[in-house]
Amino acid sequence: MRKKRYYFVVILAVLLLIAFKMQSFKSQPVEVAQVEEPTPPPYNPVIEIQNPLARFDSILDANVKASGVVGAAAVVTYKGKIALMKCYGVRKAGSNEPIDKNTIFRLASVSKSITGVLAGILDDEDIVDLDDRVIDYIPDFSLKTQKSTNELRIRHILSHTSGLIPHAYDLMVEDHVPLDKIIERLDEVDVTAAPGQLYGYQNVVYSIYDPITKAKTKKNYDALMQEKVFGPFGMHDASVGFDAFENDDNKAWPHFNKGHNRFSPMRLNDRYYNTAPAAGVNASISDLGNLLAQLTDPESKALSKHARETIFTPQVKSPLSRNYFRSWGRGIQSKQYSIGWRIVDYKGRRVAYHGGFVSGYKAEIAYCEDDEIGIAFLCNSPASETAKNIPAFLNILFEEQDRLAENKAAESAADKS
Repeated sequence: MRKKRYYFVVILAVLLLIAFKMQSFKSQPVEVAQVEEPTPPPYNPVIEIQNPLARFDSILDANVKASGVVGAAAVVTYKGKIALMKCYGVRKAGSNEPIDKNTIFRLASVSKSITGVLAGILDDEDIVDLDDRVIDYIPDFSLKTQKSTNELRIRHILSHTSGLIPHAYDLMVEDHVPLDKIIERLDEVDVTAAPGQLYGYQNVVYSIYDPITKAKTKKNYDALMQEKVFGPFGMHDASVGFDAFENDDNKAWPHFNKGHNRFSPMRLNDRYYNTAPAAGVNASISDLGNLLAQLTDPESKALSKHARETIFTPQVKSPLSRNYFRSWGRGIQSKQYSIGWRIVDYKGRRVAYHGGFVSGYKAEIAYCEDDEIGIAFLCNSPASETAKNIPAFLNILFEEQDRLAENKAAESAADKS
């Protein structure tokens, strides 16, 4: 009997011990291996324009082929991203050195747009105010009338509203007369209107911005461009002046059209480099892509909202001949000029644009702030077919966006009914 009780006690103790262990095991947290979800790639807005981009890609190839250009490059940006970049041909006819994204071209008058960006930045930083008088920086500056001399502002020289007859002393520029010597003779040029009233395209007057900024900052135009524009905007191939262009191993050579789009190389020349702010900038398609990427990015830190408004606010109507925009068709409703940019009302959008041509080079750039889109084209053998590229792209993009907007409006109306 005692043995049975003993066995019973032992069995009970064992059972209690097992129960305690089981309870202890249940109370301990079970570690479960954590599986990290893969981080999705950042959204690329370029996918929003894939259809128009693909269509333009084909048209661009066809236009370049039809033009017979020796070398060319194009870039499209959208919402701060490079959407398309293409390079064609060679740097010099007869060579096998291809045009690449870092090949530099002369920008010619597109230099005015780059200078406009610099001017907007210096104004925003309270370094050189656009509403300052020219004579406050260059005391011995003089025009034909004392009234015009006293009233001429920096804003006027950068918007082609100086009141002087158009293209004043361009022949002296082509004869390589130094800029300071030409400026000394501006008091001999006829004045057609008070500053700020009429549009009259200029190269010499526009380039007065160089001695103005030098007087204030003690830095030359090249140094200011490097500091304020080329560096911050990622324009790492860009430069100013003929020496920089000539000494760059990766440059596109100029060509002339012998007829029927058959091109031959030309010698390098320094025409218009003495008006650096107006026509002295050299840049690659990568440079213009990076510039446009910043312009089409509303969150860009390279350009403040105030500077952007300063640069792209129209200053004067510019009654250009229809021939200037003949490749754009009849979509242009108005033409104005801001600080270094032509502002056109094209198919209901405000497009900032500039073109440049000099000695075997053609450059074009366009930017639409509302649609956050930018495009540029460079070539070293100008042909009329190349002028079709920018309007062709804008037409495709605007048509696609208008179609999508109409569909969205129709769907919204159907939901409400």
